[in-house]
Amino acid sequence: HFGEGSKNELPVHTVTLDSFSMDTTEVTNRQYRLFMEQTGYRKPKHWNNSNYNQPNQPVVGVDWGDAMAYAEWAGKRLPTEAEWEYAARGGLEGKRYPWGDEPATVERANYGTNVGKTTLVGSYPANGYGLYDMAGNVWEHCQDWYDAGYYSKSPAKNPPGPDTGSNRMLRGGSWRFGTSELRVASRDNGPSGRDYNGFRCVSEAITIIDESEAST
Repeated sequence: HFGEGSKNELPVHTVTLDSFSMDTTEVTNRQYRLFMEQTGYRKPKHWNNSNYNQPNQPVVGVDWGDAMAYAEWAGKRLPTEAEWEYAARGGLEGKRYPWGDEPATVERANYGTNVGKTTLVGSYPANGYGLYDMAGNVWEHCQDWYDAGYYSKSPAKNPPGPDTGSNRMLRGGSWRFGTSELRVASRDNGPSGRDYNGFRCVSEAITIIDESEAST
């Protein structure tokens, strides 16, 4: 894991993204149970642990493949790292956390073993885009392979992440980790399937046309 100002966060750069829509919360045990019931998919690690298995807690113990399988079933996908960070910032530019530069507190996020387990999704204030737990609770799987030096060579539009790697990208910090990992710029990777790994999904933005107006 990397501390504040790690070289893997440099150089600071600007990217352009196509429109997308992101889940308001991390995928919950209730949602994941429906996926398992309809597909026969295996139970994740910690499924029977009462610290983590309440219906509205985020599902944990899922690896990248599990998250991908759920996303495909749901008609969605995992976010790219760039999409995740854009969403986490909630419309704020150059700020340390999803809420701004103010210090992290136990009223703002679940981190640093202050609670000792995951909390129900939506237990803390949303960011400027109405997204919950973009800092803390569980590390969130992204679509990308991890590469510490990717920012020096990533494309300026819709960066997809490296072509290969050994671990997938994790973002957002978790209930077990400290304030440095809560920062929206923090990049990490590591073993999947832990009790602090979860995910949320994105989908392509859909333009809805009001047919009653279109026909007039």
